[in-house]
Amino acid sequence: MKIEIWSDVMCPFCYIGKHNFEQALEKLPFKDEVEVEWKSFQLDPALDPATTQNTIQYFKEKKGFPEAQASQMISHVAEAGKGAGINFNFEKALITNTFMAHRLLHLAKKHGVSSEMEEALFKAHFIDGKNVGDADTLIALAEDLGINQLEAKPALTSDEYDYEVNQDIMEARNNGISSVPFFVLNGKYAVSGAQPPQVFEEALQQTYKETVSPFKDLSGGGASCDSDGCSI
Repeated sequence: MKIEIWSDVMCPFCYIGKHNFEQALEKLPFKDEVEVEWKSFQLDPALDPATTQNTIQYFKEKKGFPEAQASQMISHVAEAGKGAGINFNFEKALITNTFMAHRLLHLAKKHGVSSEMEEALFKAHFIDGKNVGDADTLIALAEDLGINQLEAKPALTSDEYDYEVNQDIMEARNNGISSVPFFVLNGKYAVSGAQPPQVFEEALQQTYKETVSPFKDLSGGGASCDSDGCSI
């Protein structure tokens, strides 16, 4: 069973959604039969990759929110994060263009560590206050997961993975996905947003049940043959 997850590194609800999804998946007996694929999405592709802003500054300048309203929103998200085991550090978070970080995610996918890299990027951005638009920062994250810098540097500073990133973004657009996180379950069902673990658990169970037994017999049975012979 395949789960595709569209996400952006600077989306706090994507971080919460990841933890809630993984908590639900861990409870299920078929967890080892689930393949997770992380997909790229950019909430603000117009951001300058050469600059950074703090979270309050970004909401004030880009979204036009008063500082008090921006602070209140951040406080609510931080509280939601605690429920998922995340201690957000919005005071240190640096808002910047995340395209290079998505290149790194596709490199990590090649090495089979995309979920680990997604977690590392969220932690770097939301907790450690690192610049996830900086090549040296991203190379260090790659090395932490066993990816050699001689491979990571050209992957980050060239267009080697641009097609993959843009393909994910185009696929989201073609499927009407306009917000993240967005989970597609076996190409059939969708779960949007940072849902509670129980919602993910129920959705995964339902999808798995239909994956194992994809056909529902609407006829009640009839004359047929099997390996033991025929019956009427």
